[in-house]
This record gives sequence, C-alpha cells and structure tokens, in this order.
Amino acid sequence: MSFSYASIGVGLSISKVAGGGAHARTALTGVTVGVDVTGSEKVWRTFQAIGDIAFAYAYSTVLIEIQDTLKAGPLSENKSMKRASLLGVSTTTFFYMLCGCVGYAAFGNDAPGNFLTGFGFYEPFWLIDFANVCIAVHLVGAYQVFCQPIFQFVESQSAKHWPDNKFIRGEYKVHAPCYGDFSINFFRLVWRTSYVVVTAVVAMIFPFFNDFLGLIGAASFWPLTVYFPIEMHIAQKKIRKYSFTWTWLKILSWTCFLVSLVAAVGSVQGLIQSLKDFKPFQAPE
Repeated sequence: MSFSYASIGVGLSISKVAGGGAHARTALTGVTVGVDVTGSEKVWRTFQAIGDIAFAYAYSTVLIEIQDTLKAGPLSENKSMKRASLLGVSTTTFFYMLCGCVGYAAFGNDAPGNFLTGFGFYEPFWLIDFANVCIAVHLVGAYQVFCQPIFQFVESQSAKHWPDNKFIRGEYKVHAPCYGDFSINFFRLVWRTSYVVVTAVVAMIFPFFNDFLGLIGAASFWPLTVYFPIEMHIAQKKIRKYSFTWTWLKILSWTCFLVSLVAAVGSVQGLIQSLKDFKPFQAPE
C-alpha cells in the first residue's frame, strides 16, 4: 500500500515539474526566514521534522513479534530479520527521500505536510481517490500491528493481577455461520473496542497530524529503536566497559537521545501553536 501511494505521489509531482507553468519557489535551505517564517519558527519546524523522520523508523516495537512468526528455513531467524530490515529500511529511505525531494521541487516552500491530501492535486480524481484508499488500508493494517504490544501488555497484566476473574480470563465459544467456532473474551472485546473508540475520538478532536506524529516519533525512537537494542547487544556480546566499541555505542545512543529530545520539544511547540487556533473536530487550515 505504501509503495502504491508513494509512487502515485512521486509520479504526480514529476508530472507537475515536467508540465511547465509557474515554477515553485524553492531554496537550498528550505523556507525563507523573514518571508515564509521567522527564524525561531524555522528552528521549531526543523525539530518537528526530525520527530516525523524518527517516527518513520520506529518499527522496533513490532520487530520481535514479526521475528517470532518466521518459519524455520536455511537461515536463522535473526539473520533473516537482518536481511529483511536492511532491505526494508533501504527501500523506505529511498522512497521517503524521493517523495521529499520531488515533492519540494514540485511545490516548493508551499508544500504542506500531508503528501496527497494537502498538495493541491485534483486531477485525475480517480487516481487521487485510489491513493487515499491505499493510505486508509495501510493505516488500518498498521494500527492493528502497532497496537498489539499495548493490547498484550494490558491483557497480560490484568490476567496477572486478577487471575480468578471470569470477565478477564474467561473464554467463550461462539458459533459463526460459514466460519465455525471461535473463542471470545469479553474483557478483550470491551478493552480493545474502547481503546479504538477513544483514540479515534481524540484524533478527531485534535487533528494535528504532523505535530502528534513528531511527538510520538520522538518519544519512541530513542528508547525503543536505539537504547534497548544497544544495551541488549552490549549484554549479549559481553562488550567490555569503556572499550572502543562500548564507547562508540554509547556515543551513538546519547546522540540519538539528544535528537529525540529536540524533536519532542519541537513537536510540543508545534502543538501549542496549533492549539491557539484550535476548533474541535475541524482540520487546521
């Protein structure tokens, strides 16, 4: 899905650049200070953009679960995941860079954060609609995958604290026509449904896509994508403290921590600015 809508966005951007007409106002350093934004606004936007980039690579929350589902083959699970991660990250980076560069060439300093819905593409309508359907399908699937660790954590902790509670632990068989019997747990049904409803309502009340994306990326990037993997690698390989490898791994970890910190600050500042003109259940203009 992401390949589809990213390719459509890139193709439309290329067609706009090649189609002639008025050239978009661009600059080597991006938006112009004093014309488009103030100096402080540009700094805050840069920090927020770092958070958006960090979110794009925060797949480590589901990495272990994906590896756990791999079938035995000629390669071990960790080697298969290394190859898959290298291919996935390389492909993702290529497409994101392509979208960013070609999109900026097409729309310049007026390019909005949302690649398709805010870019000003209106024709062909069917292609834009198809791209947005791909985005919706992608997000529905991604939502399911990224929520699983949260679901499992809450459900396992609840079962641990209330082991004799039938509402939490009880499994009931239900017969569905054309499907057969399946088990249902009422706590899981109520809790997961409530979580989805609450998050959907919050998203509609606060439609600040890029700001929230940057904040989530900043909050999850360093601890889950950098810190824990590095610490596990040090413990597994028994890397000696203050050795060359240990020192550089720590430098990498603390550098990424600073990146996450400035990204979080930039995203919070963006949320504060967005809330000044905030209207519930309305997308910001």
